[in-house]
Amino acid sequence: MAKPIAWITGANGLIGNELVQAAPQLAPHWQVRALTRRDFDLLDFAALRREYLRDQPRLVIHCAAITVVADAQRQPELARRVNVEVTQQLAELAADAALVFFSTDLVFDGRQGNYRETDAPNPLHRYGETKLAAEQFIRQNPRHLIVRTTINGGGSPSGKRAFNEQLRQALRAAGPGMTLFTDEFRCPIPAVETARAVWELVAKNCGGLYHLAGAEKLSRQQIGELLIRRWPEITAKLTAGSAKDFPGPVRALDTSLDIGKVQSVLSMPLPKFSEWLAAHPQAWV
Repeated sequence: MAKPIAWITGANGLIGNELVQAAPQLAPHWQVRALTRRDFDLLDFAALRREYLRDQPRLVIHCAAITVVADAQRQPELARRVNVEVTQQLAELAADAALVFFSTDLVFDGRQGNYRETDAPNPLHRYGETKLAAEQFIRQNPRHLIVRTTINGGGSPSGKRAFNEQLRQALRAAGPGMTLFTDEFRCPIPAVETARAVWELVAKNCGGLYHLAGAEKLSRQQIGELLIRRWPEITAKLTAGSAKDFPGPVRALDTSLDIGKVQSVLSMPLPKFSEWLAAHPQAWV
């Protein structure tokens, strides 16, 4: 018998690419179609519908999105179309299929930290707003799985999608130094671990909402200190600063996630970021 088809949108992005790469080992019973803009534009809803009806996927993992906060703020209408309207179209098409949607820790305002799935969202920026709006359409699918994740690290096809890639580029252009915040916290996770966890959730037919992040809350400054050690070519020095002194828009200071729910389902623990880096000394060098 032919394998059922699984769509992965945004397959050229960081997490989408990791899901595709992991599929032969972790999801061998699926025939994965890795969708990129070269296949068709998700904003072309006629093409989206045509391709969906042709393939009849039994699983859709929707990774494609505008994920850069500044881009969403600068182009709010495009962010709404990509992050909300495309998701709505997929949710309607995939009414009889399993549907996995990637959301974000930035649906929270960062005033509390250690957020559980039951905590009330309150996004501060357009990116979080669009992701939260998209969640509502996903929830209409009876077999939905919403994965709220955080900053993911790794090696993306473009070389600029992972937070470690962005930091490295910024440090190269920073001249003598860069200020990183000691009072802005996330729970970073390698994208390879995110992909492993998502494929396991799919295999176990898990549904509903899960927070999926690293098992360690770190400040931006702590993350930078961990990463800069493996980049000997970087000459810029890191300086500790406060997000409260940042002249830009208000920032969500602590969007750390409680991962107790997802950890109770997974067969392996989600890693602490510092320990994962220590165990993979050649990663991201």
